[in-house]
Amino acid sequence: MPSDYKPDSEEKNESPTPAKEKAKVVSNQLVAAMELPFVLVSAVVIGGLLGYLLDRWLHTKPLFMFILGGLGFAAGVRDVLRRLPGNSDGTKRA
Repeated sequence: MPSDYKPDSEEKNESPTPAKEKAKVVSNQLVAAMELPFVLVSAVVIGGLLGYLLDRWLHTKPLFMFILGGLGFAAGVRDVLRRLPGNSDGTKRA
C-alpha cells in the first residue's frame, strides 16, 4: 500500500463543508419551528381535558377546566421559551 493511502473510514471523518453545516442548522431550526405550536396546543388541551374530567367528577361547572387550562397554557409557554435557542438580545441561555 502507498504511504498516502487513506481507508474509507478516515475520509468520512473530514470536517463537513460550510454548505452542509448551514443546511444542518437550517433544518434544525425548521424542526424546532414546526414543533413549537404542537407543544403549546397540547399543553392547553391536556390541562383543559383534565379540568373537564375533574368538573364532571366533582359536579362543578367549568371551574377546573379554566384553571387547569390556564395552567396548561402557562406550562406550554414556559416549555416553548425553554426550547428557544436564545433570548431577544442574541445571547445563549444556560
